[in-house]
Amino acid sequence: MKSPLPKALRVLIPAVLIVAWLVGASIGGPYFGKVSEVSTNDQTSYLPESADATQVQGLLDDFLGSDSIPAVVVFASDDELSDETLADLEATVADLPEIEGVTDELSPLIPSEDGLAAQAFVPISTDADTGDVLDEIKVALNATAPAGVTAYVTGPAGFTADLAAGFAGIDGILLAVALGAVLIILIIVYRSLLLPVAVLATSLSALTVALLTVWWLAKAEILLFSGQTQGILFILVIGAATDYALLYVARYREQLRITESRGQATMSALRGSIEPILASGGTVIAGLLCLMLSDLKSNSSLGPVASIGILFAMAAALTLLPAILYAFGRAAFWPRRPKFDPAAVEAEHGMPSKGVWAWLARIIKRRPRVIWLATTALLLLGAVGALQLNAQGVAQSALVLGASDARDGQAELGEHFPGGSGSPANVVTDEGQFDETADALLAIEGVDSLSVVADDSPSGTAPVTEDGIGAIGPPGTPAPEPTAVDGKVMLQATLSDAADSDAATDTVLQMRESIEAEGLNALVGGTTATAIDTNEASIHDRNLIIPIVLVVILLILMVLLRSVLAPVLLVLTTVVSFGTAMGVSAIVFNHVFEFPGADPAVPLYGFVFLVALGIDYNIFLMTRVREESVKHGTREGILRGLGVTGGVITSAGMVLAATFAALSVIPILFLVQIAFIVAFGVLLDTFLVRALLVPALSYDIGKKIWWPSKLSR
Repeated sequence: MKSPLPKALRVLIPAVLIVAWLVGASIGGPYFGKVSEVSTNDQTSYLPESADATQVQGLLDDFLGSDSIPAVVVFASDDELSDETLADLEATVADLPEIEGVTDELSPLIPSEDGLAAQAFVPISTDADTGDVLDEIKVALNATAPAGVTAYVTGPAGFTADLAAGFAGIDGILLAVALGAVLIILIIVYRSLLLPVAVLATSLSALTVALLTVWWLAKAEILLFSGQTQGILFILVIGAATDYALLYVARYREQLRITESRGQATMSALRGSIEPILASGGTVIAGLLCLMLSDLKSNSSLGPVASIGILFAMAAALTLLPAILYAFGRAAFWPRRPKFDPAAVEAEHGMPSKGVWAWLARIIKRRPRVIWLATTALLLLGAVGALQLNAQGVAQSALVLGASDARDGQAELGEHFPGGSGSPANVVTDEGQFDETADALLAIEGVDSLSVVADDSPSGTAPVTEDGIGAIGPPGTPAPEPTAVDGKVMLQATLSDAADSDAATDTVLQMRESIEAEGLNALVGGTTATAIDTNEASIHDRNLIIPIVLVVILLILMVLLRSVLAPVLLVLTTVVSFGTAMGVSAIVFNHVFEFPGADPAVPLYGFVFLVALGIDYNIFLMTRVREESVKHGTREGILRGLGVTGGVITSAGMVLAATFAALSVIPILFLVQIAFIVAFGVLLDTFLVRALLVPALSYDIGKKIWWPSKLSR
């Protein structure tokens, strides 16, 4: 049968599609190295506007007079620092503003009480590249530090630089590992050279054009973009585009064996794959867009960014790949070119006669109830481990895996100074409530010292005690006046414990409780407060969004499968599978990797990806099962659908697991945990849920699975 399109169009349309994608990819390619220009990893920028920490952060420039992020330089020695050594260190710090990006508002060098260390606060301009500036500072310190003195750079700027360095490999090593893993799997699956290249070209083109689109939306400040979002975008697009490509390739290969015309094969393959691909991608997009309901902007921004990626993944799989395969025809599968043999195809679509899928079909046919009960029990047993997951947040110093100069510096700082040095809790209160606020803060045990921002003080702040604001200078020097901005003043509380510790969290919570109990109009911000507000927003988002995602996906499946019972059962199997993935992950995180805990957003991200992507395989399987059931009856249709889609789903699952596993090369705790959860969960879905549980359960129920549609009768 010949294609209904004229020959000129059959040649022109694929050529236009290929050229259009090549142009888009060539324009978007250079943007891989420019993501840092439009991304930010500042936690405060992702908090809701109503959060206390966000409001305080917005007032910092007004009080401190500069748009900067503080670095803390720490000098430590095993021996007491002499006056001469302290003078040399003071001179070293004084020269730091010569480095571009370091402001001239440095603090004086502050010796520790034990005499073994000294610290200085070095503001870094937010317009500069924090990592590059800190690298230059470290070089300068190491070149001039006296013998026996070790220099560290820590504080908010230090941890920000650590995060930036951790995300630095996304454009390079992450992409290389993900593409390399996918290429190896495709070569094994297809035992072909040209076809894997065509599939990877499709995935990479989708990613390039998606990145181009997202970059300009972030540039226009329509979307927020971070290193975390970038990594997930890369992996999601490569994995999803490859999965959709696998489904199309399977249909196209099948059609080449049914018809001699590659044009007709292309049209038939598109008709057979467009519904499951659009349904699959639409389900993922719907799940991701639910993240826009999040209070936390790091979650709400991921929704549209990842949805744009999925949209281009679908578009590439349904336009670019068919155009490439049409151009090459059967040669694309060389050296295993599909032969025209309609009779063999029809025979293969009957009951599988050999191979692993034939074995599974025979077992499912004989013992469907035993299989689905046993697999369900196994999954529920694994889900019990989820009770061990500690997802209440982790310290900022634990976000980056491996060596960390900022973490080492923070530990050294805590040995010689109050743990919260360099990361004070900033409290903004009404000018008329200054005394009451100061008294309330000083009464809290975890507050080591208190100061107030004062322009007429030499250091920009003045100490605050129970007796009031202390004078700085010779006896008789008048006490500085607090800086007032719109009737507000800012107090800075140095905590006794490190800013990212549980003890510091308790102290800030006590500060807020005390302020509320006294009826004061005051807000508490700073590093610790930001972490608290972030965790609270994450927990709120998790509890709100997970049920909504379930309802949205359930409704989509009902429309797609024209059934109520089948979608309910499919969603339940996916939820159980997610619980097992979280349970096994919790055990591995706690007892194998010994992670300190997990971000509250980890379960949310794991759920959205596993449920939305896991439903993909339900869609691939059950749309084909329904198609076969219409012709052959439900039970035989289940076995036929399993036989036809088993190989495709297995390959797709391995590809998606491999791409998400690639996230683990980025030494960021959150991404490593998401990598394990999703990779393990996808493999669990592929080899247990989709191969055994769903077919066996559906076979046991029989045609009632399609209730209330006509197929159920």
